[in-house]
Amino acid sequence: MAYTIAFAGKGGTGKTTLAGFTVDYLVEKKLGTVLAVDADPNSNLNSVLGVEVDFTLGEIREEVKNNKEGVFPGGMTKAEYLNFRLQQCLVEAKGYDLLVMGRPEGQGCYCFANGVLREATDKLSDSYDFMVIDNEAGLEHLSRRTTKKVDLMFAVSECSKRGIDAANRIKDLIGELKLDVGELFLIINRVPEGGLTEEILDTVKKYKLTLAGTVPLDEEIYDYDNRGVPLVKVPRENRALSEYRKILDNILLPRIEIHNKKGQ
Repeated sequence: MAYTIAFAGKGGTGKTTLAGFTVDYLVEKKLGTVLAVDADPNSNLNSVLGVEVDFTLGEIREEVKNNKEGVFPGGMTKAEYLNFRLQQCLVEAKGYDLLVMGRPEGQGCYCFANGVLREATDKLSDSYDFMVIDNEAGLEHLSRRTTKKVDLMFAVSECSKRGIDAANRIKDLIGELKLDVGELFLIINRVPEGGLTEEILDTVKKYKLTLAGTVPLDEEIYDYDNRGVPLVKVPRENRALSEYRKILDNILLPRIEIHNKKGQ
């Protein structure tokens, strides 16, 4: 099975950016085949990566929902048709593939789209060495179990007590739902020049969250984002990117090495 890295956190913390940086990191280091999964209905991961997406899993939901007669092309069953369309959803990029959940048109429950996504990730996990999942904002996605197993989850917070509170709720929910999450680490993103305050550090300690590291607030990343430039094009010497890649060097790389040894 693929080694799965997932990102969770409330909206606006920058988790999609960090997920994109992680995909780029894995590809650059040639650690294995990578599947990037945008599990957020409000899809943005492709913009961070600079990839065009023509078809999403949300559109599958609409097709099946609108197929009142239950008759699919070529005499395919519903399951066969879903698998066929799933293959069309995969976007082949340079060094990785991308699968996007997308936003279903109109109103309606996301349960079916989430079910399709969960089945898709389960099927595809054996075909890749790594799966990087950018989850939707909030906590609801955890109860929907986008994937059945996560090896490493990063709870991403901005530099605020509310953000740390949200990260702690993620930790609690993982325990309550008995989710199969190997390890959970906190990343505090967009940290101002003065660094973490004593209040923030005390809150992290109180909740017994394991802090993987911090990523500084960076105007260059804002500038790239505002101009619509894929964030993976940010120069390697960029301070925020450099600090985040140090986190991956210290946290992710050793665990990949252990994972690979177990698989031998």
